[in-house]
Amino acid sequence: MAKKDVSDAAQKVAKAEKATAKASNKSGKPGFLKRAGKAIPKFFKDFKGEIKKIVWPDLKTVVKSTGVVLLSVLIIGVFIWIADFGLTKGIDSLRHLASSHSSSATEQTDPESDVPVEDITAAGEVTEPEKTAETTTIAESTTAAETTEAAATTAAAETTEAASAATTKAE
Repeated sequence: MAKKDVSDAAQKVAKAEKATAKASNKSGKPGFLKRAGKAIPKFFKDFKGEIKKIVWPDLKTVVKSTGVVLLSVLIIGVFIWIADFGLTKGIDSLRHLASSHSSSATEQTDPESDVPVEDITAAGEVTEPEKTAETTTIAESTTAAETTEAAATTAAAETTEAASAATTKAE
């Protein structure tokens, strides 16, 4: 027990000496405004010395470098435009393929005009496809199904929020 008391006392003495040393160091420093008053002129003196070391390029070098930058930007822009155009056309063709496949697997279309072959007359005139009761019923049932699905999704989200609130209150 005596050793423990001695070590605690030694630690307290060491802490007190550190605090005294820190206090004496702080009092030896000049104030913030005094230090800033000396540092600002030194900064501008060093700044002026660094500015004198700069080597500015001549007109020929500047024009040449500007041309290289503009040419690089143009080339990269063309590559990005080509990639964008290709991806856009690819996605559009996939959308068209998916919509034509889902609308009717047996219906044939004219590749030049994307009009169903049965809607082109012998004279080459395009006729409007006839709307039947069957196509109207399909469109109405699709809309009803989408409405039902949206309502179910909303109800599920509300149930989840209610369960989260109940769990939070229980905690």
